[in-house]
Amino acid sequence: MKYIPTIGIECHVQLKTRTKLFAAVNNDAREAPPNTLISHICVGLPGALPFLNKKALELAARAAFALNTKPQTFSKFDRKHYFYPDLPKGYQITQYEQPIIIGGYVDVPVNSRQIRVGIERVNLEEDAGKNIHPAGADYSLVDLNRAGTPLLEIVSKPEIHNATEAKAFAREMWLLMKYADVTEGDMYHGHVRFDVNISVSQNPNKLGTRSEIKNLNSFRSVEGAVAYEIERQIELLEKGGTVVQETRGWDEAKQKTTGQREKEEAHDYRYMPEPDIPPIGLTNADIAKFKKDLPKLPTAIRSELARLDMGKAQLESLIEDVDGTKLILEKIAEGNLKDASDTAKWWTGPIQNATVSGVLTREQALSDLAKSYFTTVSGMLSDNLLSSTNATIAIVSSIKDSRDPREFKNLLQVSDESEIEKIVAEAIKENSKVAADVKAGQTKAIGFLVGQVMAKSQGKANPGLAQQIIKKQLGI
Repeated sequence: MKYIPTIGIECHVQLKTRTKLFAAVNNDAREAPPNTLISHICVGLPGALPFLNKKALELAARAAFALNTKPQTFSKFDRKHYFYPDLPKGYQITQYEQPIIIGGYVDVPVNSRQIRVGIERVNLEEDAGKNIHPAGADYSLVDLNRAGTPLLEIVSKPEIHNATEAKAFAREMWLLMKYADVTEGDMYHGHVRFDVNISVSQNPNKLGTRSEIKNLNSFRSVEGAVAYEIERQIELLEKGGTVVQETRGWDEAKQKTTGQREKEEAHDYRYMPEPDIPPIGLTNADIAKFKKDLPKLPTAIRSELARLDMGKAQLESLIEDVDGTKLILEKIAEGNLKDASDTAKWWTGPIQNATVSGVLTREQALSDLAKSYFTTVSGMLSDNLLSSTNATIAIVSSIKDSRDPREFKNLLQVSDESEIEKIVAEAIKENSKVAADVKAGQTKAIGFLVGQVMAKSQGKANPGLAQQIIKKQLGI
């Protein structure tokens, strides 16, 4: 029997604010020692009164437009009660009855097609702390630095139907929130996390019993967890078993999900209106202002980048780097598409490698000086002053040493015909069998001879001119 998988995804997005959602405490816990970024409000001490961070509200409104909708003019907060060590006050301030965003959708590129996934709702809420389980220890630790961090909980409609779509949706949501400047998007430090709800059913009009896999912090984990859980549920049903509604964890090392606890229902959380924070009221003027400040988003950016000489894989690699993409878009705006194409190719290849390895810093690669060097090297490549290989060396070396690329004389391409003729003659003499094959009509073999000329000239020979001279000397 055929089973139809259905997946809904909740994205937890940490907002790019200086302070927490309800307290004037630093919101960046990435390098902070445990339990140093907390206040009486974060831990809910008696008498502590929270107050709403206005910047978080602005970012939530901006996210609404990125999701093809607009913020609600009226929304309010609720208390969600549960008891866990990382939530010392015993409740989370979130939105339940009237959230900041209702509706919207995301258009998701999936290989060569596109799917549209609806958004059910988006809640503005505070994060809990973090439980730490040291390997081999018989105890757990609690770090409350994240307690009170502002989050958007973006809940998709159950309109995703396989692991590939789930991964693509997670990635597109991350891109949307990064380009809307809603979040730093640091996946390693949990700025964007995903909970996936998965069910399978033989009836296309009825959903099966769902399992929820929580706290996935990579696109690969989303894809792996969904694929495994679909297979697990189908296998269980095929054997006559029953899927239990539960929360499950994802074991990255073993590539499997494991049961953790039965899934709570809404009534289990005993929601009640938040008494200390007044409702949020937005005017049409407020909403118009938020929309005016919205940056360019991935769909529009892809259309701009499609003008360049680059493949889809390279384009998608580039768009994951917001700063690099902005650099390329600046060059497109200047009107030199050749310069922009060359810069995009170098950015996603040698520049990326050089920054990862520590040869270059991000600051160096994004500097105004580097931007001018990209233009210079692109021009030298067009003028046949550099081979493609040496252009790569020149761009990294010039940025690293803050030297004009034209100063690297040892990299300049040789276009002196008489000099190349001598090198070609040597290559033909040393590779007489290949030369005979070329003369006999095996023209593909000419590439080998060009390679030999390039090697003998240490990459300096103009390859186009070298090929012409080879043909001339072989009489073809």
